[in-house]
Amino acid sequence: MGSVKPSVRHRGSGALSNALHSDGIIGGANGSPVSNGSINHLRNELSEFEKEDFDAQAYVRLKCQSMSEKGIRKLCDDLLGLKKSSAEEMRKSVYANYAAFIRTSREISDLEGELVAMRNLLNSQALLVRSLAETGTSKTAAGTAGADKEEKVFPLHEKEFSVLERRAQALPDILDVLLAEKKVDQALQVLEEGDRLVAEGFQSTGSEGGMSPVAASELQVALFERRARLAEQLAEAIQQPFFRGLELRSAIAALDKLGDGTRAHTLLLQSHHERLQHNMRGLRPSGTSYGGAHTVALSQLVFSAIAQASSDSVAVFGEEPGYASELVLWARSETELFSSLVKRHVLSSSAAAGGLRAAAECVQIALGHCQLLEDQGLALCPVLSKLVRPSMEQALEANLTRIEESVSALAAADDWVLSHPGAMLRGSYGTRSSYGTGHGLHTKLSSSAHRFNFMVQDFLEDVAPLISMQLGGPTLDGLSMLFDQYVDMLIKAVPSLGEDEEGGVESGTNRKVRPATTESQQLALLGNVSALADELLPRCASKLVPGGMQTVMSRDDLRSATRRGRDRDQERNQFGNVANRLPELKDWRRMLQRGVDRLRDHLCRQHVLELIYFSEESVSQLSSETYLKLDNDGGDPNWLQEPMPSPIFQTLFYKLTSIQQAGSELLAGRERVVVVLLMRLTETLVIWLSEDQDFWDAIEDGENNLGPIGLQQFVLDMQFVIQVAINGRFSSRHMRQVVNDVTARAVTAFAAAGGDPHSVLQEDEWFLNAAQEAVRRLLEDWNRQAGSPTASISAQSVSSFRSHGSEEVA
Repeated sequence: MGSVKPSVRHRGSGALSNALHSDGIIGGANGSPVSNGSINHLRNELSEFEKEDFDAQAYVRLKCQSMSEKGIRKLCDDLLGLKKSSAEEMRKSVYANYAAFIRTSREISDLEGELVAMRNLLNSQALLVRSLAETGTSKTAAGTAGADKEEKVFPLHEKEFSVLERRAQALPDILDVLLAEKKVDQALQVLEEGDRLVAEGFQSTGSEGGMSPVAASELQVALFERRARLAEQLAEAIQQPFFRGLELRSAIAALDKLGDGTRAHTLLLQSHHERLQHNMRGLRPSGTSYGGAHTVALSQLVFSAIAQASSDSVAVFGEEPGYASELVLWARSETELFSSLVKRHVLSSSAAAGGLRAAAECVQIALGHCQLLEDQGLALCPVLSKLVRPSMEQALEANLTRIEESVSALAAADDWVLSHPGAMLRGSYGTRSSYGTGHGLHTKLSSSAHRFNFMVQDFLEDVAPLISMQLGGPTLDGLSMLFDQYVDMLIKAVPSLGEDEEGGVESGTNRKVRPATTESQQLALLGNVSALADELLPRCASKLVPGGMQTVMSRDDLRSATRRGRDRDQERNQFGNVANRLPELKDWRRMLQRGVDRLRDHLCRQHVLELIYFSEESVSQLSSETYLKLDNDGGDPNWLQEPMPSPIFQTLFYKLTSIQQAGSELLAGRERVVVVLLMRLTETLVIWLSEDQDFWDAIEDGENNLGPIGLQQFVLDMQFVIQVAINGRFSSRHMRQVVNDVTARAVTAFAAAGGDPHSVLQEDEWFLNAAQEAVRRLLEDWNRQAGSPTASISAQSVSSFRSHGSEEVA
């Protein structure tokens, strides 16, 4: 052992040197090399570890005496860090080469067994040769002594054998008989007895009544030969298909007692594999056996075989790490074989056809059987999930494509009329129990949105049990993409300027969706996407988030809340607050809201373009001439007596009022959808006005300057926009800020042209009263045209304008 120490220390010093290099101790700043003198000094210090008489304790005491407490602590921290990094590297190396590690361990075990057998043979041969040499020497010496004395040869008598020697001579014959009769237990007992006799023979050294070393060596050779024959006999028996149960365990245990445990464990696993293959050959997937029934039968065969193999292994070999590792690798390979069969016979066809429910049922069955093995220490669910995940992703994509095609086909014939889903529930979706008390029963949607909602619910119910396979993220991404595609279809349903009445664009391309020409139909489009994004889709998607179903209110709670008088809008807000506490759903809902914003902005752009450029009368179009021409020929001297907003802003008032009244009837209980639309519409108009460079170039640098009446008309128009928004309760800070900015810009342009704004403009209260009076008169005119003088929108009096003057909608 002394010769080993220098090499160990040399390796240790080398490792320490490498560590010093890696930690920057050897090397200058930023890893730059140091001088040769410093390196030689370090080498001299490291040479201490290579000495034969190196004493670690004395070295530590010597170093610690010259170090401060802070230095000792730093040294301890460094040593602990090296220990942790070394353990981490060892762990990574073992995990990275786990299969090779197990294979090497088995080869080492086999080699150790062969070395032991070889050592026993060499010992037997050495003892035999030594015994023969001693016997020949003793005979020669005895003959020489007798010849010297009397030259007379005495007759040689046969040696008397002891009881142990006679028993040793009989054991090989007994073993031959037992092996022929295949009596394994008795043969093992005789072998144990023979091993004891051999041990006693080697220890007796030829004492009287004992067994000579020569006889012990002969018996050892005979036992070795019979032991090898018994092992081969057991191996052949284990490989027979009818050999199972208690007989198989007994044979494996016997082979392990013979010293061939590695081979015994391998034969045990091979026996279970061959029996499993034999049983699976009788299970032919044909006819109705495809799908769940085939998966049930196959998973029962595979995982019960794995469970039985695990029980046999533990019963015979215990918790030996080497055997346990081999069992885990074998169980993994059997799981891979099972997954390949299920994908080939069940999942491939189901996934290609979009049969997510059938595929999910098969995977659930397999995972259920797989989880039963966790009590035996075999965690195979992650392995199985990883193997079948590609097929499930293919099924997800096929289902999303099917939903898109179905909704697109229905959108082409959708009349964009909101209704309850009663008719659809009585159709193909009425059999699903979740729709009887499900989500969306009290929400009015058009036919394509109802189909979209129900198909998504159906889809999520199928995929929800497979969240353990980490499919929640891809499913949410697929749903958001599907929702964006539906929003794109609704955007195509909004007639763009320049399209004909039938919905085709001027180039003649096919729209593939029925156009939404009226304000009610366009509000229906917005009601569809807002209901889906705000309530229906997040509520369904909560099934995909761990803990989501426990967080969201149950259906019974929702019904009881409704009976207590809480309206659906409050319930929807409560659900939104709950869903926002789930980080996964919170980010996903933002993605859905971007789709709602796209449709809303598209609607606002179309209405603003229609107001500005496509009014039926040119006088109603907004341009710089609207204000520049008011002061031609001295202007209108009676303007101050009856000031009214420009025609385009009166048209804006009628459009906003029409949308608000239609929304109050169409989206009852969801008024905020209409409020946000009106707020964005007014913001879009004033933002366009502030960014129209041609308009401001004519106002600021045109040939005609902005006159006093034009300036006052512009200020009145801007104040009118604010009062209309306040009256409708859809005012916003952003809109008011833009209005103030453009008003100030117009005043600046008037002053730059040489005018005095303070002498021209009336007091702020005058413009406020004039705008409110204009709103009142336009409301009366609206009610006369609508034929409903008692309409709720006309109930707003002039005094209510002042009371709501400070209100705004965020």
